[in-house]
Amino acid sequence: MASGDLAVFTGNEEDLPEGSVVTNSGRLSVAENFVEPSAAAHPFTPVQLTRLDEALYLASRETGLRFALYLGDLGADARATAVGLHGRVDDHEDAVLVAVSPEQRLLEIVTGADAKVRLPDRGAKLALMSMVASFKEGDLFGGILSGLRMLADQAGSRP
Repeated sequence: MASGDLAVFTGNEEDLPEGSVVTNSGRLSVAENFVEPSAAAHPFTPVQLTRLDEALYLASRETGLRFALYLGDLGADARATAVGLHGRVDDHEDAVLVAVSPEQRLLEIVTGADAKVRLPDRGAKLALMSMVASFKEGDLFGGILSGLRMLADQAGSRP
């Protein structure tokens, strides 16, 4: 089936499983039980996610750089994975990616060529050390939040 094509149900409606119905357009609609996501699957609360989104937005607006955050497995070659992810960010030459893999206990900060002029390695390393200190205390959210603020402060205001 091509992307965008709709499947039309052609069977007998009496044979449908419980919670299923054929819509007026002929498509099959199936209800599923809602399962509350586990805390292990989502390390942040909705409020924390909102605050992280706001921190990314403010850092980007204040500096003129594009800040991005990746949280997840970075694979065997964490640096290469982080550089690859950074390359997928819009305007990656002006971007700063913070890639965190809590399970692997890894943190990478990748800056684009233009961003590196305003955020040298020394500034990124200071933010990295601050984040690692928070992570060691079990504060993933606080570490990321303060790290983003430090990176923005190091980069300075929009030129």
